[in-house]
Amino acid sequence: MTDSDILSRLPERLKNARRAQGLSLEAVEKLSGVSRSMVSQIERGESNPTVATLLNLTRALDVDFAGLLGEEAAEDRVEILHDHQTPALDRAGDGCKIRILSPPQDTGKLEVYELIFAKGGRLDSKPHERGTREQLIAEEGRLEVTSGVAKGIIDKGDTARYAADVPHCIEAVSGPARAILLVVNV
Repeated sequence: MTDSDILSRLPERLKNARRAQGLSLEAVEKLSGVSRSMVSQIERGESNPTVATLLNLTRALDVDFAGLLGEEAAEDRVEILHDHQTPALDRAGDGCKIRILSPPQDTGKLEVYELIFAKGGRLDSKPHERGTREQLIAEEGRLEVTSGVAKGIIDKGDTARYAADVPHCIEAVSGPARAILLVVNV
């Protein structure tokens, strides 16, 4: 990010921070020691503040200095991962393709996968960590779920919830199928 990028974002971010606090220009002047006319000029992009002025304003507005000048906060953007960018494991021998939908930093907490099965395709899994549970939501087709010795069948729109800390299996029955799998480690 260049200096001009930072300076072009600053007026709007500063104004948004002031408004989010519900503060008038006069209130910011009292809290920061920066004149309301200077604050107004900065918010309109008519003045480039010194670092000292910015520090006084960020303290008065209770905002992070780096966040005010740097990249947008994670909650201020939508991250798009296009289909071709989504990591996938093609287990063709088992007739199951696994698309990894959750970010890598969520591994071990909440994992989200799309499972795409060919007719007769299956996904056999060894026991996960103690207490791990799975939720399988059928999007297309019919799936048989086995968890330990328990079995169940779900159709499009149905959800199966089961223990995943025992051997478990998901199998497409009577044709291809697609499902969303949530793995929750507690």
